[in-house]
Amino acid sequence: MNKILFTLGLVLSVFSLKSQNSIQPNFAEYQRNFPRFNGALAKREDSLIRQFREKGLEWPAKYLYIRSFKYDSQLEVWVKNEKDEPFKLFKTYKVCAMAGTLGPKRMEGDYQVPEGFYYINEFNPRSIYHLSLGLNYPNASDRFLSDAIQPGGDIYIHGSCVTTGCIPITDTQIEELYLMASYAKSFGQDFIPVHIFPVKFNNRRSSEYLNRYVRDFADYANLASSLKEVFYYFEKYKKLPVIMVNGRGSYVLDEDVKSALPSLEKKIIPSAPVIKKQRITVPFNEKDIPNTVQKLPEFPGGITAFKNYLRQLNLELAPFLKEDQHTAYILVEFIVDKNGKVLNPKILKGGNDQLNEYLLDALEQMPDWKPAVRDERNTPVNVPMKLKQTILVETKPEA
Repeated sequence: MNKILFTLGLVLSVFSLKSQNSIQPNFAEYQRNFPRFNGALAKREDSLIRQFREKGLEWPAKYLYIRSFKYDSQLEVWVKNEKDEPFKLFKTYKVCAMAGTLGPKRMEGDYQVPEGFYYINEFNPRSIYHLSLGLNYPNASDRFLSDAIQPGGDIYIHGSCVTTGCIPITDTQIEELYLMASYAKSFGQDFIPVHIFPVKFNNRRSSEYLNRYVRDFADYANLASSLKEVFYYFEKYKKLPVIMVNGRGSYVLDEDVKSALPSLEKKIIPSAPVIKKQRITVPFNEKDIPNTVQKLPEFPGGITAFKNYLRQLNLELAPFLKEDQHTAYILVEFIVDKNGKVLNPKILKGGNDQLNEYLLDALEQMPDWKPAVRDERNTPVNVPMKLKQTILVETKPEA
């Protein structure tokens, strides 16, 4: 009886919220009242449209699914446009930092990132962390199993790359995610699911680390098992299962979810492969690119802004250093064309496969530079300019 009443209460709550949201104005239009949203729209929407088109996806997505992996420091964004079609992976972001250890959040001040099944319940365009998306922690399970008086709260996916128990990504990444989530909400997805897993279960190294952790903390085994089952169900069907909570606070999963686990768990891979993208190269005649100019290209905001950009880039790249690496010097080359666009970035030396792929993505998304000038004696003539830059990546960058 308790389980039936509890489930019914959840259904009534969802119906009530949906009824309220059904009379709200277009959510994305409402967000235009906030300068940071407008700034993100101006800077990121064209890039998002291009990225969706390159992956054969329709912009904007009407449905989002977000899943994060604590040990692997990844946040995946899955999208679709029809309710019954399978989700497709749009993008994987690197989580900048992760507080705490494996295992759920159970009380205020434990610095733990929650684990479990959540949804976005807040959009904050005025966040002290640039932009933020709030999660409904504590959820129904957490309210049973966490501290009754101080379970904690205020868990967000946000920018600024710092955390005390949230999921931080870069400002560029949160701008993209915030836009996508705003559009999905405008299309009627009131509850954008966010699943937080301890590890990526089909990565052998991550899975073995989790198994060692569970041996030391046996009480965690039940939750870890439920999380694993949902992970593999989604891996098989690219759809989300129905997840309920019983009177003891445990997640209750359908038998179809459990049946997906045995066959797929055997397919654990040694590590996630690095997929090298097919990158577009804009043809240039090397003879048309001068070695010297009157005035070099300039990063927007000048040398100080460029140093700040490199410092932020270090924070994004540092997690990709191998375990035996503390520092990497990476020599890159790119062309700044006559319009200030950054074209044809190359890694000339240094790094590793995974780090270099992420770095090339970052270089391709660099803001437009002020282009080079050939001759200042007459009307300036903009010219393409090839630049080389050494990028230092270290695990503990200087302040």
